[in-house]
Amino acid sequence: MKRFLVIFCLCLGVSTTLFSQTLEMEKLRKNREQTLKELNETNKKLDKTLRSAKSSLNELNSITAEIKQQRNLIAKINKEIAVINRKQRAVKDTIYLLQKDLTAKKRSYANAVKRMGHQRSEYDELMFIFSASSLSQSYRRARYLKEYSAWRKRQAAEIAERKQQLEELQKQLAKSVAEKNAVLKERNAEAEVLKKQEGSKRTLIAGLKKQERQLKKEIERKRKQAEALDRKLEQLIAEEERKSSDRANKAKGGTATAQRSTKGYKMTKEELALSGSFEKNKGKLPFPLSGSYKIVAHFGIQRHPELRYVQTENSGIDIETTPGTKARSVFDGVVSRIFVTPGYNSTIIVRHGNYLTIYANLSEVYVRAGEKVTTGQNLGKIYSDSQDGNRTILTFQLWKERTKLNPESWLNL
Repeated sequence: MKRFLVIFCLCLGVSTTLFSQTLEMEKLRKNREQTLKELNETNKKLDKTLRSAKSSLNELNSITAEIKQQRNLIAKINKEIAVINRKQRAVKDTIYLLQKDLTAKKRSYANAVKRMGHQRSEYDELMFIFSASSLSQSYRRARYLKEYSAWRKRQAAEIAERKQQLEELQKQLAKSVAEKNAVLKERNAEAEVLKKQEGSKRTLIAGLKKQERQLKKEIERKRKQAEALDRKLEQLIAEEERKSSDRANKAKGGTATAQRSTKGYKMTKEELALSGSFEKNKGKLPFPLSGSYKIVAHFGIQRHPELRYVQTENSGIDIETTPGTKARSVFDGVVSRIFVTPGYNSTIIVRHGNYLTIYANLSEVYVRAGEKVTTGQNLGKIYSDSQDGNRTILTFQLWKERTKLNPESWLNL
């Protein structure tokens, strides 16, 4: 009996232990599932926060560009108002001088008529001539009357002309006043738009400052993507330089080693002419897209005017436009390469001799590598980010061999 009780107790203990372990395992499993669920939720929140930071930063860049455009527009309107003001002063001064001249002419004419008031008929004029004491005096009187009559006609014509000039100037002044009022109304409307934009900007900045850590992560991510794009471009340009050296070597019958030791892209006669033509058009190149746009990121190192911790280095310019817009070639050339990189979707390189233009962030491509393109030809459709309100941004770069150039100095802005 004792032995049975011992065995029973041992079995009960083992069962209890096993049950306890099962409960613990179940608890651990649930904890693990909960932790994974929380981790997944955290990752989702972090991803959402990063997307929010990206969207807010893009929105801030967009509004900052809009504010700059708005201020430039108001400055132009103010210049226009200043020109109108100068025109109005000039017209008023001319009216004053004409009015003064007209008054003097009227007074002179009235006095002359008053002095000759007794000669109001042909009979009086004849009596004035024949009452002279001599023939020579009669001749002088006749000539005087003729000259006086001609003077009076000229005076009357001049008075009528001055009146007409004054009427025209008064019309010009009235038109100028109406024009100025319309421009002032436009400026006030633009100032209201600017006020709203600046209010939106302040709100965005306040929100971005609260998510500084996430914003820094987003900026770092974009920086790495930009560096990866630059590395890819440098690699492709170096490959083309080697190919051009091989081509030149075959043409000359020399050694490849000798050709490759010379740096730079070896141009054909046709490419040399194209390069020279491209260079002559500095500051006159058409914009790489049609329609409305704003430059939201400029070339080189840029420190954000509002967010002291935000600093970017751009190898080109970022241009925001409307969804559906196409990127277009800024000059005649040959499509050198087409490739895909994270963050920039499809990228097209167009070669213009030893100059290259780069069109990045395309969702569709309309050309092939090796294809000749002309100025203004559509190259592809610019990508619209559905997770960022369909924001549509083209990254445009301009290189001379491996040297990055500021596109804004070359485009006809």
